[in-house]
Amino acid sequence: MINVLKQWYQRYFTDPQTVIFAFILISGFLLIVLMNAHLMPILIGIIIAYLFEGLVVRMEQIKLNRTIGASFATALMLAGIVLILFVLLPLLSRQVSELILEIPTMFGKGQRLLSQLPERYPDFISTQQVEDMVTFARTEVTSLGQRVVSMSLASVVGVITFLVYLILLPLMVFFFLKDKELILGWLGDFLPDERRLVRKVWNDMDLKIASYVRGKFIEIIVIWVSIYIAFALMGLNYAMLLGLLVGLSVIVPYVGATVVTIPVALVAFSQWGISSEFGYLMGIYALIQFLDGNLLVPLLFSEVVNLHPIAIIVAVVFFGSLWGIWGVFFAIPLATLVQAIIKAWPEQETIIEKTS
Repeated sequence: MINVLKQWYQRYFTDPQTVIFAFILISGFLLIVLMNAHLMPILIGIIIAYLFEGLVVRMEQIKLNRTIGASFATALMLAGIVLILFVLLPLLSRQVSELILEIPTMFGKGQRLLSQLPERYPDFISTQQVEDMVTFARTEVTSLGQRVVSMSLASVVGVITFLVYLILLPLMVFFFLKDKELILGWLGDFLPDERRLVRKVWNDMDLKIASYVRGKFIEIIVIWVSIYIAFALMGLNYAMLLGLLVGLSVIVPYVGATVVTIPVALVAFSQWGISSEFGYLMGIYALIQFLDGNLLVPLLFSEVVNLHPIAIIVAVVFFGSLWGIWGVFFAIPLATLVQAIIKAWPEQETIIEKTS
C-alpha cells in the first residue's frame, strides 16, 4: 500500500508547480467552505463584475478608458436595482400575496378531483389512499403557512442586511471592473514566479466562467420574458411570478424545469380545469422548454458546457450541498474547472519529456 501511494505521489507531484497548485486549490476550497456566509457579498460582486466585463472590454475597444466603462456598467446596475425595487418587486409581492390567498381554493379543487378517482378507477386507487393524500397535502400547506409567518417575523434583519448589500455591491462591482488588472496583479504577488500550471488553468477558466455567467443571465431573461408574454397573452393569473420561477429554474439543469412545471400546471388547472385552454398553455410551455434546451442552451454555452449529463447532475448535487443556491449556479463551471485541472495536471512522463 505504501509503495502504491509513493508511486502515485511520484507520478503526479514531482513537479513543484503541482504542489503549489494543489495548495492553492485546497486553501481556496477550505476558505469558501468555512467562510462562505461572510464571503457571499464579495462573491456576488465578482459574479456581477463578470456579467459586465464584456461590456467594459467593448468600451475599451472603442478607445474609452476602463474607468468610464466601469462607471457606465455600475450605472446600468443601479438602474436595474431601481427597476427591481420600485417596479418588479411590488408586482411580484402582490402576486405572491394573491397566490397565497388562493391556495385554499386551489386545494379544494384538487381535493374534489381526487375524491372522484376511487369511483372512476376503483381497481387502481381506494378512498383511503385519497384521504391519506389529502391529509398529507393539508399538512404541507399548514407547514408552508407557518414558514411564511416565521420568515416575515425575521424579515427585519434581512431588510437591514439587504440595505447594507445594496450600498456595498455597486461599490465593489465598480472597483472590481475598474481595477481588475491591479487586483489580479496584487493576488499574483503572493504566488511564486514560476506558475505555468496556475496561469494555464486560470486563463481557460476565466473565459469560460465569464461566458457562463453572461450566458446564464441571458437565458434567465429570455425564458422569463418569453414565458411571461405567452402566459399573459393567454390570460393566465400570476404570469409575471410564474415567468420568473421558470426563468430561475434554468439555474438547476434538468431538475429545475421539472420542478417548476408543478406550480405552472396547478395554477392553470385551478383557473381553467381540464380544458382546451389548459392543454394549449401546457403545450406552449413545453415548446418554450424544448427551444431552450435544444436551441438557446447550445447557442449560449457551446464553448462552456462540454460535460456528460451525469457529471452535471453530480456537480449540482455536490456543490449545491456545499454552497446552496450559489453552488448550484456555479455547478457547471466548477465541474468544468475540475475537468480542466485533470487535463492540465502534469504526469511524471510529461515532466521527464520537458526536462530532457
